[in-house]
Amino acid sequence: MRKEVGRDLALAAGLAVLVPVGAVTAPPGRTGLDLLGVSLLVLAALVLVLRRAAPLPVLAVTTLCLAAYLLRGYPGVVAAVPEMFALHAAVKTGHRPIAGLAVLAALAAGFGGDLAFGSSGEQPPEVFQRWFLLVGWLVAASVAGELSRQRGLNLAQAQRRAEDAERTREETARRRADAERVRIARELHDSLTHCISIVKVQAGVAVHLARKRNEPVPEALLAIQQASGEAMRELRSTLEVLRDDAPRPRGLDRLDALLAEVREAGLPVQLVVGGQPRPLPAPVDLAAYRIVQESLTNIARHAGTATASVRLEYREDEVDISVADDGEGTRGRDFVPGVGLLGMRERVGDLGGSLRAGPRPEGGFAVHATIPAGAGA
Repeated sequence: MRKEVGRDLALAAGLAVLVPVGAVTAPPGRTGLDLLGVSLLVLAALVLVLRRAAPLPVLAVTTLCLAAYLLRGYPGVVAAVPEMFALHAAVKTGHRPIAGLAVLAALAAGFGGDLAFGSSGEQPPEVFQRWFLLVGWLVAASVAGELSRQRGLNLAQAQRRAEDAERTREETARRRADAERVRIARELHDSLTHCISIVKVQAGVAVHLARKRNEPVPEALLAIQQASGEAMRELRSTLEVLRDDAPRPRGLDRLDALLAEVREAGLPVQLVVGGQPRPLPAPVDLAAYRIVQESLTNIARHAGTATASVRLEYREDEVDISVADDGEGTRGRDFVPGVGLLGMRERVGDLGGSLRAGPRPEGGFAVHATIPAGAGA
């Protein structure tokens, strides 16, 4: 915008100098160039500063100045130069009929002035032929304005088509992603649900037979039965999310149930909550729950005989989650992050948080995550 204003100022200032100079050096007219003639030329040039903002008023001013200049019979036709720029601006903005009237007004002023006040004895056809070249330049300026207008329309149409194409591509990609998400949900349902159901049924049958025979039911068998049921609920919740028709995913409101399951499986767990507990945005709530769940699962698998501790710290603008154990899962071997830890790190990173995980100096393993409390809100 500033560049356009600068160009218009430079054009108006340049023409305000060049047009009077052209009139001074032109062949003599019926009337010698005086202060009024110079004023008409300068006014027509200076008003071009507003040709983009107000093309029709500018065209009216330049046309009046040109008509007065020609009717007075001042030397040359250099006064038509500002009119050409005004015609270009008016036609470019779509005012073609008014631009045509301005051209006719210029022709009438020049032709009529010579017929009414000329003393050279020229016949009307000769006078008209002499002014026809001026009209040709004015028409050429109007044609150039129309070409610029058409070019602008073509560019705008091309931009709209590009935007429509981009929007169509995004919608197509979204539909494909939705279809792929549904396909994944269907495949997971058909495969994992079947396997987990078989495990649950077999565990249930074993428990039933043991009780029927009045035999003690192994704790591991009961844990398998309960864990398989929980896995089914987790899988169903995940599949609902994939199908995009799920309620809010489970989060820290399920933490007590998770800790109870872990304790029943034989892993002592202590929970410490600091700060003022409060509802969290769904992505933060789910991430915190998944971190605790995955960490406790890793402890149960790798730490051996151990105890675990979970600490939640609610701060003003963030939530801290710490899960640690005193087992020997990493003692005597190099620590290599598994898929679960990588998934936790990615989940926390997507929310703008940070996660540290590794062996503790005093023994055992620790996971510590910090998540902005307003992430995903």
